[in-house]
Amino acid sequence: MSPRRNRPRGGLRAAGSSGWAAREAQEAGRGIGLENSESWRGEEWAVRRITGGGAVKPYRCPGCDQLIPPGVPHVVAWPAHSDGEDRRHWHGPCWTARDRRGVRPQRSRNAPRY
Repeated sequence: MSPRRNRPRGGLRAAGSSGWAAREAQEAGRGIGLENSESWRGEEWAVRRITGGGAVKPYRCPGCDQLIPPGVPHVVAWPAHSDGEDRRHWHGPCWTARDRRGVRPQRSRNAPRY
């Protein structure tokens, strides 16, 4: 009996290119994991969708003010003209519904709701 193969056979590997470069080229055709540009409130935003495996830290969603736990797919968005220092991590549905939501005031847990 021969040992099991741990490397995938063909498919992603093109002639003369590494597996990583071929995988990026294949994903570029489908638009997965790469930056897209979207317009919101008259400003261009760079948007990247993060898979569950790529999410390793908890983040707070600005749309619903809830925590995004590690391992949950989400959206990272920042103004396209910036260097990415002010990027925000959103739940996918919160990013989709950003125009329908009002501004939520930031309160502490003990603050009154009036």
